[in-house]
Amino acid sequence: MSSKHLEAAELFSAGIGPVVLTCEHASNRLPPAWSWHKEDKHLVDTHWASDLGIADLTRAVAHAMGVSAVLSRFSRLLIDPNRHLGSATLFRTEADGQTVRLNSNLHEDDRASRIDRYYQPFHDTIAQTVQGSPGPLLISMHSFTANYEGGATRPMEIGVLFDHDDDLAHAVAPVFTRFGLKTALNEPYTGKNGLMYSVQSHATRSGRAALELEVRQDLATDPKQRDRLVAAIVAMAEDALGRL
Repeated sequence: MSSKHLEAAELFSAGIGPVVLTCEHASNRLPPAWSWHKEDKHLVDTHWASDLGIADLTRAVAHAMGVSAVLSRFSRLLIDPNRHLGSATLFRTEADGQTVRLNSNLHEDDRASRIDRYYQPFHDTIAQTVQGSPGPLLISMHSFTANYEGGATRPMEIGVLFDHDDDLAHAVAPVFTRFGLKTALNEPYTGKNGLMYSVQSHATRSGRAALELEVRQDLATDPKQRDRLVAAIVAMAEDALGRL
């Protein structure tokens, strides 16, 4: 991997297995060329900047399965690698009802720099990793907040998101229920309409199946829940592989 790719992506490799994991919102890191505005600092340790707990969970699942995972090394507020380049939320301009100063009055050269230095190398790393994997399945790992912008508490503990692979998602979701996890399909977000862009785009290009998992953050950040979550995700992946 080039220095550019190492700057944008962490390749955690526990072996070449039948699944590739991706983690688009693994880090709240803002690279040295940028700095947090004082009005943005309250976002740094929240779900707006990264998916809390998901990086460690992704590495644990990859280790348990003996597979590779590609994790971002930059905050989703710098640029969101889970959005296509034409998305209105590629550079988020509002969070928690307030302006994101990092992205207000964004100049074209800054946009181009973020794409060239972080977005594209991250996706290049996924593409290279997928190319080196013989398996039929890609799984994107995410976490979600139990309360979003003051709304009602979300009851699900894990969501199985899908775009093209509806039948597969419906077939494997009950695995999580057997592990005692409150499970929902295409909740708390849908995988449709480009909202699981990253994993679906790589799956489509490589002829693989794609699922995205959303783990509630209070579980994803709790070390006491780690073994149960890892076991459940591994069991789900093995079930999916048996159907592909």
